[in-house]
Amino acid sequence: MELLKRLNDEFKQAMKQRDKVRSDTLKMVRSELKNIQIERGEELTEEMVIKILNRQAKRRREAIQQYREGGRTELAEKEAAELEIIKQYLPEQLDEDELNQLIDQVIEKTAAAGPADMGPVMGQVMALVKGRAPGDKVNRMVAEKLRE
Repeated sequence: MELLKRLNDEFKQAMKQRDKVRSDTLKMVRSELKNIQIERGEELTEEMVIKILNRQAKRRREAIQQYREGGRTELAEKEAAELEIIKQYLPEQLDEDELNQLIDQVIEKTAAAGPADMGPVMGQVMALVKGRAPGDKVNRMVAEKLRE
């Protein structure tokens, strides 16, 4: 597993370089990965690691928003720094145009006609993006297109 090895190697490197933010962030990520691995009783696949990293990134985005709303800019900045570190291990994110094209293709393929077809369209789009776009963004874009 290439991604897990890279996480471990870069964690060791951050520890040697005394990069506290990077080492703390990678330690939290590695800890969650290990806990899930123990819970499942099996080795994690690359896809599972990406899913967990996406969950970690989502938590950071939500925390940033909450800290900013609460006027806690120093904590928001800390979360933003952690988010940037986590993003380095995620697949390259699709831009809005690419995502729009993908959604249009799936809508055409499934012959979706309205909001009632949201489930099948979302299922296929999410299978195609596999961690390259946040689910809430995909959901919002699909809903807009199906309302048109």
